[in-house]
Amino acid sequence: MSDLAPRVRDMTTTATGAIPRADGPPAEGQPASPAEARDVASAASLAGERPVGAGPLGEGAGGGSAAPGDAAVSGQRFVGSLSPSRAADFVSCPLKYRFRVVDRLPEPPSPAATRGTMVHSVLERLFDLPPAGRTPEAAVELLPAAWADLLAREPELAAMFPDGEALEAWLASARELLAGYFALEDPRRLAPAARELYVEHVLGSGLRLRGYVDRLDEATTPDGLALRVVDYKTGRSPGPAFEGTALFQMRFYALLLWRIRGVVPRELRLYYLGDRTWLRVTPDESDLLATERRVQALWAAIDRAHRTGDWRATPSKLCGWCDHQSRCPAFGGTPPPLPVAVGSGGPLVDDADPAVCEAAG
Repeated sequence: MSDLAPRVRDMTTTATGAIPRADGPPAEGQPASPAEARDVASAASLAGERPVGAGPLGEGAGGGSAAPGDAAVSGQRFVGSLSPSRAADFVSCPLKYRFRVVDRLPEPPSPAATRGTMVHSVLERLFDLPPAGRTPEAAVELLPAAWADLLAREPELAAMFPDGEALEAWLASARELLAGYFALEDPRRLAPAARELYVEHVLGSGLRLRGYVDRLDEATTPDGLALRVVDYKTGRSPGPAFEGTALFQMRFYALLLWRIRGVVPRELRLYYLGDRTWLRVTPDESDLLATERRVQALWAAIDRAHRTGDWRATPSKLCGWCDHQSRCPAFGGTPPPLPVAVGSGGPLVDDADPAVCEAAG
């Protein structure tokens, strides 16, 4: 297989409905070439039928509108918020979670994270074009506007590049990531129900789960509504030992959608544009219930750290990318005093608003 050919690692846990394996043989009557079979799977794997338009959580809709039984509606106590990225922070290093969520310390922009935000913006805008116009060339043409919008919001981003040559090299790497996206699927065959969709749900325990779904596809089937959750990462795919951690984010989103809409997503896809690889899983209710239990246990650990003040550092290879080494005891630093919430008498612990794009992966 060519290094540029897309690769899929099927992480299916259960066969839920008629979703063909993307790397399997095409069904009778479907195109036989690998590229065509991939496109057909991408467009029709939810049901073999025409995708429908935006549903109750359609384009721009707030997925967090309270459903019957939500804590936001019933008046249950609210204990805090958690997004997939901050959950991953706590698992990898509780002190990193504290710096980001409790202290809310600023972090300087990085070329990789900024590029991820820009590529996400382009992929969102790509679906504003008519299907026939969603070409690699059109995506590249959207880059300058996406970069200009970022600069307008955060002028300090320009300081990341010492000269025009460095900026052009960075833009070229973004174009390569967009080429990676088109190696994975053909957007001309897709009709997303929502993009950059904010979803939120309060569990019975009072824990609010929230985040942004990069793309939600919907289809009507004989068995009812079918949902597919798609997330883009601009980094490279993880090794087999870390695939479960990567897919936790997708199961987190699937849990949210299930609790909000009462439908278990038929398929979860995680696209890694950096090496043109994607992971795929088809969850069921037991899978999502296990995810909910894991989230609750994780929040219990966060609450315990809050009550005890024990936000310990967990040194790892990831420390090389951390902006807080100067404050970390593992590197001879001293954390700042814990902030105190006004009127609470104790430290403030609540997940900050989730980023629209958590792209690097």
